[in-house]
Amino acid sequence: MSRIASVLLPMPLPEAFDYAEPEGMDLDVGDQVAAPLGPRLLRGVVVGLREGAGGNRALKALDSRLDEPRLPANTLEFVQWAARYAVDAPGQPLAIALRGARAPRPKPVRVVEVTGAQPARPTPARTRVLQAVAEAALAPPDLARAAGVSSGVVKGLIDEGVLSVRSVDPVARFEEPDLSRQGSTLNASQAAAAAALVGMMGEGGFNVALLDGVTGSGKTEVYLEAAAAALAADPTAQVLILLPEIALTQAVIGRVTQRFGAAPGEWHSDVAPPARRRVWEAVANSRCRIVVGARSALFLPFPNLKLIVVDEEHDGSFKQEEGFIYQARDLAVVRGKIEEAAVVLASATPSLETLRNAETGRYRWLRLSARHGTAQLPDIELVDLRATPPEPGRWLSPPLVAAMRETYARGEQTLLFLNRRGYAPLVLCRACGERMTAPDTDSWLVEHRYSGRLVCHLTGFSMLKPAACPHCGAKDSLVSIGPGVERVEEEARGLFPEARVSVFSSDTMFDAREARRLVEAMADGEIDILVATQAAAKGHNFPKLTLVGVVDADLGLRGGDLRAAERTYQLLAQATGRAGRHDRSGHALLQTYAPEHAVMQALKAQDRDAFVAAEMAERELAGLPPFGRLAAVIASGTDPAQLDAFMRAMAEAAPNAGGVEVYGPADAPLGLIRGRRRKRFLVRADRGVDLSAYMATWRARVKPPNSVRVAIDIDPYSFL
Repeated sequence: MSRIASVLLPMPLPEAFDYAEPEGMDLDVGDQVAAPLGPRLLRGVVVGLREGAGGNRALKALDSRLDEPRLPANTLEFVQWAARYAVDAPGQPLAIALRGARAPRPKPVRVVEVTGAQPARPTPARTRVLQAVAEAALAPPDLARAAGVSSGVVKGLIDEGVLSVRSVDPVARFEEPDLSRQGSTLNASQAAAAAALVGMMGEGGFNVALLDGVTGSGKTEVYLEAAAAALAADPTAQVLILLPEIALTQAVIGRVTQRFGAAPGEWHSDVAPPARRRVWEAVANSRCRIVVGARSALFLPFPNLKLIVVDEEHDGSFKQEEGFIYQARDLAVVRGKIEEAAVVLASATPSLETLRNAETGRYRWLRLSARHGTAQLPDIELVDLRATPPEPGRWLSPPLVAAMRETYARGEQTLLFLNRRGYAPLVLCRACGERMTAPDTDSWLVEHRYSGRLVCHLTGFSMLKPAACPHCGAKDSLVSIGPGVERVEEEARGLFPEARVSVFSSDTMFDAREARRLVEAMADGEIDILVATQAAAKGHNFPKLTLVGVVDADLGLRGGDLRAAERTYQLLAQATGRAGRHDRSGHALLQTYAPEHAVMQALKAQDRDAFVAAEMAERELAGLPPFGRLAAVIASGTDPAQLDAFMRAMAEAAPNAGGVEVYGPADAPLGLIRGRRRKRFLVRADRGVDLSAYMATWRARVKPPNSVRVAIDIDPYSFL
């Protein structure tokens, strides 16, 4: 009797489908298969096998087993756990896990090999070519270079039949880390933290540590020692380093390569699909032992993952907001538990959730309180814009301009930080007051002077800036309101015409290579003034950077949410921490209209503990994270009346449970996106409540109309 295979498909389907296993296919859990679904054959993964006796219905047979690496059992367990936690279909995280497997393979390469025939006329050059062929399989041009001969010598041997050329699929292979190499010299604080992490690796099993160090304290060097210990303890062990920004990957890859003499695998959205396929296969086949990547790297098929590092663990970029919604930091801890691996969470400004776990002893707490070497933390000064405002039409205050002038005169660098892309965040008509918005969306259009376009950063819509107001027809009436980084750059160039000024934002850095080029130019002193968003505000070391000017320190506090103060503190602490990281003292100026705000006072005093204590007390009083749990329901539809009716029905279907409060439904702050009206519920629960189970029960009680989409967000970070 044939067996029944439960096959999970990478689609938003509620469960695995059953198929008959053809005779002789001999499947195992984790195998990738071609499964029929309607008229199509789809890639799926076997998640269960059972005997077929007793079945009362005929099942479709699987078409074939794919010649692909098997997904490890722990990876499948993690994928299915993540789906239950996020209250989503298991095929959604599986699609992330199979992203590399579904990418196109790298193109075949032509390699030269010997045929066994002897050259009619041996020469020293021909002998060198034959020796080079014996050492490695190379393409004809590479073989000529390796042997130090002209391409004609290689061609002659091919024409004579001594050598032949054939096409082969490139093997996904990465160099083995050189564990004999010594790491950086550590100071006493670093050495103690590294010893603790190495000891944790020696214990084996699941452990979590918070590596809590001020900016510039050398956290990377410390966690690389833990990586070295993990790799040395097991010849097949693998290490994953997660980063929040693509712009940071090149710097960390450089540090890893320097430490181990071998480049790690690189995984993020800017990696070309064939290269992504190469990394995925190398990870699955244990031929890639270190991976540096963005949040989705957490779903790679590691057979023997022993250490996960989440660098800048506090960063909101670890939260995936679309498609399959998840918080990579939290899932990293879960994957560590499933894999029996160690997890290191590193940050200069840890999240309150992580700090709470460290305070209560759930995580080990390792602190680095001083910068590496002779570097000192920068002095931080608040510039009260009510007392010393910028000149009309400008955005840089006199104290900041004066500090920039002194810094430029000393041959040092300035970073102007503004977490707002483009030239101006709002364009309106002076004649009628019309605000330019994206079609069928509440989002304002942002002006980009570089391209001459108005862009919606929410939907991607863009248009040329019109000469007349589309609403009233008035010509030359559209004015730019507020500053973006392009506008600040324009002002800086006007104030310092001789200075070398550049912009660092996701609009000017089109890929990781371009980001690396600009970071290297800044590190080499080729830029005098860098105007940047958060893409450059964390993780980078610029030796000559001594002044950081925060153009709008209040930006993150406006229209906030429960994490507004925490995020503002973290972001500004990271940004100001770029100054004075080497042997020159640093200075930071924060332009603010609210210098008395607790966040500004904590930054000025560099008293993180006082800010954290006050913020924790407020959260505890309200039962908010980390003392409670949150979930959100976001529903959208094209018919407002139908959407309202569904939300009322959903409100009535909410389960009654102790320790759970449901707020809403209410209009979302961004109530219209791409023509779809949006409404929200917010759910607050006590820590002891299984919030995922509650949300799953609620969702199962209501069936939305076909035109209504419903998304559940466990532990939401965005409230728009």
